[in-house]
Amino acid sequence: MPSNALARHDARDLALAPGAQAPDDSPLAPRVRDPRQLASRLQAKYADRVTGHFVQPAREGRYAPLPGDLPPALASALRARGIGQLYSHQAQAWDAAQAGRNFVVVTPTASGKSLCYTLPVVAAAMQQQAKALFLFPTKALSQDQVADLLELNRAGDLGLRCHTFDGDTPGDARQAIRLHADLVVSNPDMLHQAILPHHTKWAQFFENLRYVVIDEVHTYRGVFGSHLANVVRRLKRVCAFYGANPQFILCSATIGNPQQHAGALVEAPIEAITESGAPVGEKHLLLWNPPVVNPDLGLRASARSQSNRIARLAIRAGLKTLVFAQSRTMVEVLTKYLKDVFDHDPRKPPRIRAYRGGYLPNERRDAERAMRAGNVDG
Repeated sequence: MPSNALARHDARDLALAPGAQAPDDSPLAPRVRDPRQLASRLQAKYADRVTGHFVQPAREGRYAPLPGDLPPALASALRARGIGQLYSHQAQAWDAAQAGRNFVVVTPTASGKSLCYTLPVVAAAMQQQAKALFLFPTKALSQDQVADLLELNRAGDLGLRCHTFDGDTPGDARQAIRLHADLVVSNPDMLHQAILPHHTKWAQFFENLRYVVIDEVHTYRGVFGSHLANVVRRLKRVCAFYGANPQFILCSATIGNPQQHAGALVEAPIEAITESGAPVGEKHLLLWNPPVVNPDLGLRASARSQSNRIARLAIRAGLKTLVFAQSRTMVEVLTKYLKDVFDHDPRKPPRIRAYRGGYLPNERRDAERAMRAGNVDG
């Protein structure tokens, strides 16, 4: 279907309310910018496809003041970034770290989990020249963490040296990272293959290792989880050889047994922080059942076509949209469909970006920067 025909079709689907304003670039595409309105319109227009509509209510946040023993430069850096107080679970994590306890933070997405480990790690690096090792399951998460740490570093001129150490790290940079980095961001595979077997080259780092941060621990289950537990066991043995006994800080999405799971991974007593103090916005969850296209055979429309339709409507409504697909091929197919609608003018910056495995490092970094800057609609 041509892009102008899709635009007219999407405009009819959204049923622009009287008095609503359409964006400058497309008079047919009303931007409601309100998920409640979009959910209501989808449910009204596609009542036969929306089989369930669940609403999670909003919740007020619970706050705590910045810790009094926080380094002044770090406190200033936080305020420069608009952070004048902590959520209650962040303050609880700070207290646990200062008491020398291992802990796991299990709070919802976008609840500020990263600050739970950033504050004690950065404070220790500033005050005690301590080192920290961050382990993330994906390169994208590693790059996000490094970007956040560097932004905090610049905001307060903290003088920290933070670097990623993964398969994309150039060979000439690896020696400098081993000798000079305060905070090393890596992944379990690199720890297993490139760090622990060559621990003598990391002697200075291991001697001063104070914190080991493991994020997304809910992904380490089954055989993958047992592999990580063995790698952590080797890490602890190497640390003991160099006279270090690091604290473990773990983060996870909501799971049923966080304390037991985290304790099994690091083989140490773990305190679980499970009550989030972050405010929560209202969420709308719609269950979508594709329509029947061949009653005789009982065939329904493909998930690809329905995902494409819903994504178009959401983007035209002014909502930032994420579409997940099960394969690289499907990611590229959906990206092509959406680009045909929203990126047909080569003179304008692209609004649609694909992000998947298999890209070159510079391509991934470019996509990540665009998403962090808010320059991507879908």
